[in-house]
Amino acid sequence: MPGSDELVALYDQAGSVVGTTTRSRVRDEGLWHAAGVVLVRSGDGKAVYVHLRTAVKDVFPSTWDCWAGGVVAAGETPAECARRELAEELGVQGVEPVPLFTKVYDDGRNRCHNFAFEVRWDGPIHHQAEEIVEGRWIPLEDLRAWIDDPAPELPFIPDGREGVQEWFRRYG
Repeated sequence: MPGSDELVALYDQAGSVVGTTTRSRVRDEGLWHAAGVVLVRSGDGKAVYVHLRTAVKDVFPSTWDCWAGGVVAAGETPAECARRELAEELGVQGVEPVPLFTKVYDDGRNRCHNFAFEVRWDGPIHHQAEEIVEGRWIPLEDLRAWIDDPAPELPFIPDGREGVQEWFRRYG
């Protein structure tokens, strides 16, 4: 995948930056890293934007997600990453992501500190073709039913599922 040798921030299990390494090394060796992820809600807060990841994503391809986001680059803060990824993936700019919480995801191969943020947005959405196949707004209650379904018809990204379950515990 293009960009696999980009430099990313290397984290420890406790959530502190301990250096830099390549994205490919993080993936190959299951190293701790971080991501800035953003939940995009409608201006009235009643709907969430969900999108389908492309089949060429290096982790969890062809799954649905409700978080725009990506790996924290070397020298970048999670908040800077969240703003960058929100603009790149969905074309959302000019709104400041509000910090929510950090959700640790560790499935034995993917070890990530997901720094979660939220924005309210009623403007246009422009997908990054390399990352997103399609997307749409869904009501919060439909998202809750989707992520609570143990065998959903449409596959939902595992770390995103855990993150939005945490969001519902705290704010929903």
